[in-house]
Amino acid sequence: MHTLPRTSTTEMEVTSIRLERELKEKLKQFSGDQGYQALVREILWNYVREKSGEYKVLVGRGEIRSTLAATARQEQRCALSGNSIRLNEPILLGLTAQGNLVPIKAESLTD
Repeated sequence: MHTLPRTSTTEMEVTSIRLERELKEKLKQFSGDQGYQALVREILWNYVREKSGEYKVLVGRGEIRSTLAATARQEQRCALSGNSIRLNEPILLGLTAQGNLVPIKAESLTD
C-alpha cells in the first residue's frame, strides 16, 4: 500500500466506528508497528484515491507472483505505474502476494 505522509493527531478529528472484534484483531495483526488505527486510515485513503481517480500505484513489482494475459473491459490505471489503460487494450492481470488480481501494462514489468 501507498504510505501517506504523517499527520499530527492534533490535526485529526475524532471519529467513532464500530468494528467486529474479529476484524479489529485481524487489523491489529496486520498493522505491525504502525498500529491498527493508522492502518485503517491508510486503507480508507487508498479507497478514496481509487474512487476519485487519484490513485497511482497499488503494488510494487516484488508483490506480483504471476501474471495472466487479459483485455481491459473498462478504462483503468496500471497498478504498478499508474499509467492509463484504455478500453480493449491488451493487459496483464498480476496476482499479488495478498491474492488480489491487479491490472498491469506489460511495459511496467520491464526494467
